[in-house]
Amino acid sequence: MSSSSNSDSGKKGSNPLEAMGAFFSSQANRRKLVTSEKQALATRLTAAGETFPGSDHRPADRKKWMAELGPEKVRVHQVVWPGTHDSATNKIGIPFVTRPFAQCQSLSVYEQLATGSRVIDVRVQEERRVCHGVLATYSIDVVLADVKRFLGETESEVVILEVRTEFGHDDPPEFDKYLVEQLGEHLVPQDEAVFHKTIAELLPRRLICVWKPRKSPAPKPGEPLWSAGYLKDNWIDTDLPETKFESNIKFLGQQPPVADRRFFYRVENTVTPQADNPVLCVKPVTRRIHGYARLFIAEVFAKGLGDRLQVFSTDFINGDFVDACAGVTKARVDGAA
Repeated sequence: MSSSSNSDSGKKGSNPLEAMGAFFSSQANRRKLVTSEKQALATRLTAAGETFPGSDHRPADRKKWMAELGPEKVRVHQVVWPGTHDSATNKIGIPFVTRPFAQCQSLSVYEQLATGSRVIDVRVQEERRVCHGVLATYSIDVVLADVKRFLGETESEVVILEVRTEFGHDDPPEFDKYLVEQLGEHLVPQDEAVFHKTIAELLPRRLICVWKPRKSPAPKPGEPLWSAGYLKDNWIDTDLPETKFESNIKFLGQQPPVADRRFFYRVENTVTPQADNPVLCVKPVTRRIHGYARLFIAEVFAKGLGDRLQVFSTDFINGDFVDACAGVTKARVDGAA
């Protein structure tokens, strides 16, 4: 009887060496899948190229690329808005310790705007500090000061500022009132007519601020802030670049054309580190898709979805990403897209 019992317990017990072997086998398979998807995107790039309407456009000054296109000609719905993901994480965490796991931008918000970004994505916690998950960084005041500085140095650049309460945190008290107090003179009030107005018709107001609280009341039509439903996306949590690329195309294809849309729709050219993968730092993971922004736009046009693209965001924004978005915007304004 005891012999049988020992035999049964041996079968049920876990062998540490077997568990370790299964773990390393799983990691190896995961790395193979990541490599396969990276190679698949590289193959698509070789086959399809990066040509699309406006792909050869280079603004003379990215800081003022909207003004170059003519504020009296550019309608809000025609803009392909280059954006940044987790915009205010340039100084988050401890350098070389926790920062690599949460930093999605190396530039300040002001530097991103000067580089050409026109959509800023900021997450806050109870004390009005910017955060990314459990890590907090500087006060939201730093972001607002950067936005106001940029608006003060330009005349016709329109910015979308998205502020949301981070998951797992409570809304900062009376935060909507605070935003209005700080940004009031710049704010474009919530109004669906805005989408068909020209930039010139919005002036001198040039800031569309979308406030996404977790529990506080949402902004209402006519109020200075815009509610969450006016900036939508279909984010998926994956570190696989072709999987994200395909998902972005699929969900973009389900959206109405920008001319018929009464909200901003965002596509994020990013992938996200996963806990079951040995590479957990943001930069090497997001690099898997980072260089394929122009390929994405080219494929979108090739599939007949060029009239859907609107907000296009990235980690670690650079000038080439901005040029691609500005190029499509110019092509639309010129009637070439």
